[in-house]
Amino acid sequence: MTYLTKPRLHHPTLQKNKVGYTRRDYEGKISTLCAGCGHDSISAAVIQACWELDIEPHRVAKLSGIGCSSKTPDYFLGASHGFNTVHGRMPSVLTGANLANRDLIYLGVSGDGDSASIGIGQFAHIMRRGVNLTYILENNGVYGLTKGQFSATADTGSKSKRGVVNRDAPVDTVSLALQLGATYVARSFSGDKKQLVPLIKGAIAHEGAAFIDIISPCIAFNNHEGSTKSYDYVREHNEAVNRLDFWPTRDAIGVDYEDGAVIDVPQHDGSVLRLRKTHPEYDPLDRVKALNYIAEHQAKGELVTGLLFVHPEAEDLHAHLNTVSTPFNQLGAKELCPGSAALEKLNAALR
Repeated sequence: MTYLTKPRLHHPTLQKNKVGYTRRDYEGKISTLCAGCGHDSISAAVIQACWELDIEPHRVAKLSGIGCSSKTPDYFLGASHGFNTVHGRMPSVLTGANLANRDLIYLGVSGDGDSASIGIGQFAHIMRRGVNLTYILENNGVYGLTKGQFSATADTGSKSKRGVVNRDAPVDTVSLALQLGATYVARSFSGDKKQLVPLIKGAIAHEGAAFIDIISPCIAFNNHEGSTKSYDYVREHNEAVNRLDFWPTRDAIGVDYEDGAVIDVPQHDGSVLRLRKTHPEYDPLDRVKALNYIAEHQAKGELVTGLLFVHPEAEDLHAHLNTVSTPFNQLGAKELCPGSAALEKLNAALR
């Protein structure tokens, strides 16, 4: 069987970013997902975000698990590093890679089955440890590769394509990420590119565990009446708490604001997240209030989207562990194996 490939030659008039790349340079292989799949819209948003951030593709490492969602890294950033792990184990592999080489930009791509079922333990630990990554969860509420069974994120009372009603309580990965200590937490919809692209840009710039839950309808098994993950349902029940813009500037801006105003949140790299509060009572700098707000609207059947929480002064795993600034993979034998005397001193301290 043969597959069509994208042409390597680009039109000479295509716009280039500051590092000399066109948007086409951030693409990958042709998608083999179902036509109209929300996951392809997410891939397009990742491509747009990386191009606008002037990221060199070879500085990115993308990791995934198993499932429709975990196939998508093959469809963007074809010139970057990639590793497809086993089911539910992407977080531990990414953690190891991040500890070995802190100079790369890490994108973890997963699905609701991969993260909320078999991989929920690994999801919990990568969030609480503050690994510097952008964790994208492509959430459709079903196991698409095995023909549409409910996943752990399927809402109670939602119906499958063949009419079965889900009786189990859902796992809300956004609330879980907030409780576990993630320092950048957002939810979006694959059909809202205007909201999604700035959210991804902000997550990449954030130093710490950045998590984005993206509702991405499965058109084959979960886009019918009765599904709470369908395009129509999400559009009708979407409650956006803010709109996000992103500036790659190094001007220091404070975070004081009044209700209904604009919030500027500086990031470690000098970039700025700018939030326009569409709901005056919502505070994205308060973790507890964010949890309560999400729970209140869940009870009404509403899906809260936008940047739900951000910690302006977050630290990542390397800061927690006080590791050296030189990536571990660049250290020599002298630094990594200081000798038996150093080992004996360390063992004595633990006795």
